[in-house]
Amino acid sequence: MPLRQALALAEERGLDLVEVAPNARPPVCRLLNYGKYMYELQKKAKEARKAQKQIEVKEIRLRPRIGEHDLDFKRRDAHRFLSKGHKVRFRVRFRGREIQHPEMARKLLDQLAVDLADVGVIEVRPKMEGMTMTMVMAPKK
Repeated sequence: MPLRQALALAEERGLDLVEVAPNARPPVCRLLNYGKYMYELQKKAKEARKAQKQIEVKEIRLRPRIGEHDLDFKRRDAHRFLSKGHKVRFRVRFRGREIQHPEMARKLLDQLAVDLADVGVIEVRPKMEGMTMTMVMAPKK
């Protein structure tokens, strides 16, 4: 259909002539209410964003010589975060001469991984980054 005829038809019906496939040969156009069309597209995009699950990374800071009671609190927090579907980053911070014993932190993080194995899996193994050792756990599927 020629462009002038299509525009006249759209004007007659009170609609807009919208090009939906400009790369096709010949280009494809439709008669529709453009305002309503854009509203529907925005509504679909909003629903798609709402359906996405946002994964948050929670951080738990520890010390190499943490007390057993304090560690229980941290373990409980990590268990809660993992069961809600969040990732957890454990960060063991060293001060002073504690840095000479990184095996204490590794042992601590390995024990946490074993304790939380029912709700999470290790995503990033324990590694040193300056004066800290970090490990990331993700929730089980």
